[in-house]
Amino acid sequence: MYAQMIKSTGKGVKTLDEMEPDERAFQERINAGGKIEPKDWMPEGYRKTLIRQIAQHAHSEIVGQLPEGNWITRAPTLERKAILLAKVQDEAGHGLYLYCAAETLGVSRDQLTRDLLSGKMKYSSIFNYPTLTWADMGAVGWLVDGAAIMNQVPLQRTSYGPYARAMVRICKEESFHQRQGFDIMMKMANGTDAQRKMAQDALNRFWYPSLMMFGPSDENSVHSAQNMAWKIKMNSNDELRQKFVDQTAPQASYLGLTVPDEHLKWNEERGHYDFSEPDWDEFFDVLQGNGPCSADRMEARNKAWDDGAWVRQGLLAHADKKRARKVAAE
Repeated sequence: MYAQMIKSTGKGVKTLDEMEPDERAFQERINAGGKIEPKDWMPEGYRKTLIRQIAQHAHSEIVGQLPEGNWITRAPTLERKAILLAKVQDEAGHGLYLYCAAETLGVSRDQLTRDLLSGKMKYSSIFNYPTLTWADMGAVGWLVDGAAIMNQVPLQRTSYGPYARAMVRICKEESFHQRQGFDIMMKMANGTDAQRKMAQDALNRFWYPSLMMFGPSDENSVHSAQNMAWKIKMNSNDELRQKFVDQTAPQASYLGLTVPDEHLKWNEERGHYDFSEPDWDEFFDVLQGNGPCSADRMEARNKAWDDGAWVRQGLLAHADKKRARKVAAE
């Protein structure tokens, strides 16, 4: 998913008997598969956790346009340019859906953006890595969007209605993005020696950052239990990471590429691939803003915010005039 290290209340999960009547009715509704809507009563911890998760997801969709937008003018054919342009536009749309979903929880989009620019909120660590070649566009679609889909499909069943409904369209479009990336990798892998080397290099650089997208191991993820009880989160980090590896390793083999993990091996007894853990020290360092492109990404977002000030001011002035005309007519 594009949301990592989401903090919840930090408290243990209460049993139904330990809950107050409102809280018990809320939890029983979730347990029965019901949806929570914006005007329904909800625990403050549930609301705050959802805001953090949805906002981080939205920020990631917006920042995620940067490494791919950089390649639109350099795509090898007109068709590839058009496809990549459409994909980047899709990601912008995903960000807008998600900001709208977050706004239903009583927070403004401006506030969420300011929290991102001040460093209070984060975006996915994967977008702090550079895209150096055209093959990286294939790896991003195949691996990064593939990992995102693995996380996001279950969120169509998450307990908060506006978030779950937003995920339906997002998942359909992300599925197209993943196929677009795999198609690029197929072309590269079946191309010249130089193209095959580029494809292998892209896989080498994006494999472990993609595994990091699922967040730290379950034993180090102290906030998962409450989020899963609230069905804000549907699967554990390790469960989804294993599913991603099981799905992606055969695809790499089909492409004739080698996953950069000497310990990757099918385990007949478990019915899953064994694989090496990512470097979690690197993961936490990147999350702290020390990734290869962290400074560039934040500089771009700050510039976009500053450059767009006149648009926001114009929209507010128009809204004020419209409101004044309505009052005068009453």
